[in-house]
Amino acid sequence: MTGGEAIVAALIANGVDTVFGLPGAQMYPLFDALARNTDRIRTVGARHEQACGYMAFGYGRSTGRPGVYSVVPGPGVLNTTAALATGWGCNTPMVCLTGQIPSGFIGRRRGHLHEIADQLGTLTSLVKWAARIERPADAPALVAEAFRQAQSGRPGPVALEMAWDVMAGAEDVPQAAAAVRDTPPKPDPLAVSHAANLIRAARCPIIMTGSGAQDAGPAIARLAERIGAPVAAFRGGRGVVDEAGPWGLSSYAAFRLYGDCDLVIGIGTRLEMPTMRWANMMQVTTHLDGGRSLIRIDIDPAEMGRLEADAGIVADSGEAVMALLAALDGHRAVDNRAAIEDARAAAAEAIRIVQPEIDYLDVIRDVLPADGLLVEELCQAGFASYFGYPVHQPRTYVSTGFQGTLGYGFPTALGVKVAHPDRPVVAITGDGGFMFGVQELATAVQYGIGLVTVLFNNEAYGNVRRDQETRYGNRLIGADLVNPDFPALARAFGIDTASVASPAALRPVLAAALAKGAPALIEVKVARGSEASPWPFIHPVRAY
Repeated sequence: MTGGEAIVAALIANGVDTVFGLPGAQMYPLFDALARNTDRIRTVGARHEQACGYMAFGYGRSTGRPGVYSVVPGPGVLNTTAALATGWGCNTPMVCLTGQIPSGFIGRRRGHLHEIADQLGTLTSLVKWAARIERPADAPALVAEAFRQAQSGRPGPVALEMAWDVMAGAEDVPQAAAAVRDTPPKPDPLAVSHAANLIRAARCPIIMTGSGAQDAGPAIARLAERIGAPVAAFRGGRGVVDEAGPWGLSSYAAFRLYGDCDLVIGIGTRLEMPTMRWANMMQVTTHLDGGRSLIRIDIDPAEMGRLEADAGIVADSGEAVMALLAALDGHRAVDNRAAIEDARAAAAEAIRIVQPEIDYLDVIRDVLPADGLLVEELCQAGFASYFGYPVHQPRTYVSTGFQGTLGYGFPTALGVKVAHPDRPVVAITGDGGFMFGVQELATAVQYGIGLVTVLFNNEAYGNVRRDQETRYGNRLIGADLVNPDFPALARAFGIDTASVASPAALRPVLAAALAKGAPALIEVKVARGSEASPWPFIHPVRAY
């Protein structure tokens, strides 16, 4: 096999059904192998390498399976580094496959095509694991190792590179086999017992979930009911427990209960809400304030050193929660249901001032079924969705996490829709972020990706503009935008399009677009500077 054939055979052995890619000279052997295996792997192209990375991120984030992409080395792979950083920040399994200059030139700095000083070192600084495949025969083992690394323990992106001549060269190659994930550590009985005692002593516990809890929803729902605790998340852990059910709450509703909280149970989360969003973001927090106890469940042992817990359980979230449930057999919780419902109602009323975003989000939530997927973006509606868009099921809310990667949303949503062709997917974006990847409208048309994008056009980087107005004496710089005619632009690409100016007008247009299942762009016109700030509900205590 050639090196490219060996890599593709290993992808097939690891169950890969889609590769997002943009071919180029160093990658021809790999893409030729993909072309000869279209019955087993679909290759989805793009108009910019960044979209390949973002689509792989969306695929991985919404499925839990590794999203795979391939681009040329040097400037090509550098164009995807924001997506890799986002995948790292969101604990998302991704596999980046890239090339290298000819093996004899590596490290010589002769200026070969697409050479950068230390590509492997650059990738290593961005991902969980990276390696170079030195010969075709090494490909099966190293691809399997890449998939093991991406999915074991704390998931994350990984990268493999292969020199131009090695990828084209051929030799006998061992048969490829699927990666075997590491067995997660078992919950320590003493830690579980200590955690159970803390729960028995608590009168107002709150469960907070993160990305590491996405596959533990049923167990966490049982724990919430057993101990009478609401479940809340900021971004990554949303939908683990239905936020419209008896125990799931929005982040802001949970904040309204936090003053009386005496125990926080963090499951697969960095606990960004209580340590940063509800505290001073400029001050490092090593423990919870207010005398509250903390239980942490996390598969990454390093997390226990980053934020001190009274009881730390290093294990898979689902297994740890099941162990807790067993230890709490017979426990009778304090009845907090009235307080939970009061917080839910008060929060729902308070956030109504965030207009027009909340009314638009209400429409989107009403039109999307419970299993429909929403991809947010760094725009006013996206920020408001953190607390104003109820999420009903795991992996149906896709966020950029703490990276705050402006422009990621639209191309990421394309990858989400490729992964879920039979489920409705909506991307919400602002005019600023959308223009980062507007060319991928062509990708949506070319590959028939039926994503519906709701574009909020306020002719500004809205958040920047508000901060300059309110905090910097109205000295506006770089915040106001001149935009194209978005519906006309969409029509030029062959995209179904409409323009609306009210939530009532959005409802039938969105419903029709989702029913049709074709690529669509819906512009929502918003007057510049008219939107109410969502930040009082994201930083309820702003101490910076």
